[in-house]
Amino acid sequence: MKKTRSAIALLLTVLTLVGVMSLSACGLLSPTPDVHYGENIKVSSTRINELGELIITYSDGTEMNAGVVAAGGDTVINVQGDGGSVSAAATAGLSAAVSITANYKTAPTQSIIPGFGSSGGEEYAAQGSGVIYKLNKATGSAFIITNYHVVYDVDCNTKNKISDDIDVFLYGSETEDYAIPATFVGGSMNYDLAVLRVDGSDLLKRASVGEVKMADAAACVGETAIAVGNPEGEGISVSLGIVSVDSEYIVMYAPDGRTAVQPRVMRVDAAINSGNSGGGLYNSHGELIGIVNAKIVDESVENIGYAIPVQVVENVVNNIIDHCYKTSVETVMRPTLGITVTSSSSGAVVDKETGMLRIVETVVITEVSSGGIAKDALKVGDALLSIKLGEVETEITRQHHIVDLMLNARVGESVSITVLREGKEVVVPITLTQSAMKPY
Repeated sequence: MKKTRSAIALLLTVLTLVGVMSLSACGLLSPTPDVHYGENIKVSSTRINELGELIITYSDGTEMNAGVVAAGGDTVINVQGDGGSVSAAATAGLSAAVSITANYKTAPTQSIIPGFGSSGGEEYAAQGSGVIYKLNKATGSAFIITNYHVVYDVDCNTKNKISDDIDVFLYGSETEDYAIPATFVGGSMNYDLAVLRVDGSDLLKRASVGEVKMADAAACVGETAIAVGNPEGEGISVSLGIVSVDSEYIVMYAPDGRTAVQPRVMRVDAAINSGNSGGGLYNSHGELIGIVNAKIVDESVENIGYAIPVQVVENVVNNIIDHCYKTSVETVMRPTLGITVTSSSSGAVVDKETGMLRIVETVVITEVSSGGIAKDALKVGDALLSIKLGEVETEITRQHHIVDLMLNARVGESVSITVLREGKEVVVPITLTQSAMKPY
C-alpha cells in the first residue's frame, strides 16, 4: 500500500502543527502547450491581448501564449517594474516553482511469530514545494531549493533518512507523465533547507521556466507576501498576504521529530497549508523574499505562517552547493567564532532607501569562548559594527547578521570585523581554519 502526506514542519508547545493526509499525489493540471528554449531565462513582462489571452515575454525576447484569462485589453505588465501588479509578480514566482514528491520505503519488519520471517517495507510519499535556484536550459540541469523536511523522513530505510526517489514537477505539468527525477545534494536539519539537483532533463530544456530572482534586501513589515506552493499536494497555486514580522525566532521540532531547534523566520499572514513547505515567498516585484516552512495550527489562530528569510536561504544554499555538490559532505559547514552576543539597545528607524521602518540593534559581545578562533581577537564588551568578507563589507545592525554572514566564509579566508572598543573603532582580522568549520 502506498500512502501520501503533505510535508510541513511541526512546532513545539503552543505552536502545534499537525500534518494533513493528502488525498492525491499531484494535481491534474494540463501540460504547458508551448515550448521555450534558452539558458538562464526569466520572465520579463506579461500582457493580456485583445482576445483576453495572457502573453508571457521572456528575457530573450520570445513569448508564450498561456491562453484566455480575461475579457481582453492588451494591458502590459512589467514583472520587474514598480511592483504594482500581483499577477505579474505571481507569474515570476510560478515560472520558478516546482512541486515535489519524495517517495519513501520503510525497512522490512521482522515477524514476532517464529517461522514467519519478515514483511516488506511500507511505501509512502510526501508532497512539498520547491524553487528553481540555478538553471541551465541548454543542458537541462538545475539546482532546486526546498525544505529539509520535504525530503527527510525518520522512518525512511536509507542511511541518511533522505528519500532516494524524488520527483519534481513544473507548473502546468503536474502529472506522472511529466515527472523529473531529482537527487539530494545536501541540506541542514537545523536550517530546514535542502538542495536538489536535476541533470539532463529534456523537459527542462523545452519548458517555459526560469530561475528565481533573489531580493537584494530583507523584507520589511507590511510588504506584499505572495506564497507560491503545492498546498495539500493538489498542485501549484498562489496565495496573498503581507509580512507581519520581518525577523523572529520560533521553537520547533526538527524533521526528526525529537530535536528542538530555534530557526530565524519571517511571519506572514498569507494562506499557508501542508504541502506549501519549500515553496517560494515573493514580494510585489516577483523577487524571492523567503522559503515557506511552517505555520501555526490552532482553533484560535488564523493565518500565522512562517518563511525562512531570503538572506538565510541564499547563504545556506550557496554553502550547501560549495561543500556538498559532488563531494561526500551532506550538510552545511559553518565557521564558528566562539562568541556570544546580545543587543544593548534596540529601536525602529526609517530606512532611507525604502521609507519603511526597520529595527536596528547595537550588538555587543557578552562572552568569548576559550576554545574559539576569536579568543585572542575579540573581547567581551566589543560592539560589532561591520564584517568584511572578501571585498564585501556589511554593517551589523541586528544580532543575526554575523551568524548569517559567516555562512559565506570559507576555510583559509580572512574575515575582518570592525568593533567599537573603549570608544575607538578597531579592525580585527580573523583567519578561518578547518577546525573552525562545524556541521550544522
